Amino acid sequence: MRTFILVAIAVLFCRSAHADDAFPGHRVVGNVYYVGSKALATYLITTPDGHILINSGFEETVPLIRASVESLGFKMRDMKIILASHAHSDHVAGHALLKELTGAKVYVMRGDDGVIASGGKGQYLYEDSRWKECEVDRVLKDREEVTLGGTTLVARLTPGHTRGCTTWAWRVTEGDKNYNVVVIGSPNVNPGYQLVDNNDYPEITADFAKTFEVLKSLRCDIFLGAHGEYYGMIAKHERLKDAEKNPFIDPDGYRGYVELKQKAFRKTLAEQMKPKINQ
Repeated sequence: MRTFILVAIAVLFCRSAHADDAFPGHRVVGNVYYVGSKALATYLITTPDGHILINSGFEETVPLIRASVESLGFKMRDMKIILASHAHSDHVAGHALLKELTGAKVYVMRGDDGVIASGGKGQYLYEDSRWKECEVDRVLKDREEVTLGGTTLVARLTPGHTRGCTTWAWRVTEGDKNYNVVVIGSPNVNPGYQLVDNNDYPEITADFAKTFEVLKSLRCDIFLGAHGEYYGMIAKHERLKDAEKNPFIDPDGYRGYVELKQKAFRKTLAEQMKPKINQ
């Protein structure tokens, strides 16, 4: 079995070169590390009792994650919990392989649990996007805590992008300072999303509105997200060596991003409402 898994990893690594680019694993703050690819964000939270991983990317992303984890001096076998930002293939299609490799438990917010367990069945708009089914060990609800080795993450339901889209928030210590970390699930209204008269997801507009209320209520010092582009990851990483201040400390960037995405949501909603108003 071990040989089979290693061969599978080698094959996936070859495929990953065509799917996404590798990116250097790096410490963000305290015990929080970036171990994702250039386009797809994955975060490693280390603890004395094992580690937590947020997002798995595609199956093809898993070898890149493994390489980053090991480059930072950590071991995949120490993964205990796998979390997700939301149930789209570019964030969770690798869950089943990661679970198989590490034996970690998979925790998913209610609303996305069935989608991940079924390998993509039941998701809004992207019904044809499927991946390997993954057993869900624990179904979360809004404000539920995930604790391991003295670190506690709070799961905040921020739906709309998916029904169980999750923003993760927690406190981290670095030196003598404490910071609020926020990993935004996604506030994006994707192309093709129908906010008006949506029979497949009737509550989508109300869900997006709730999401922006939650995001605006969170205290954020370290701004992270499901994609590095949300928070300017590449540019901030380039500043890591020379910056006197940790570039990932960016509360203004967080507030600006949330406001920008709320404006985009309202604009799309207004545009989709026009035909209905003019009837």
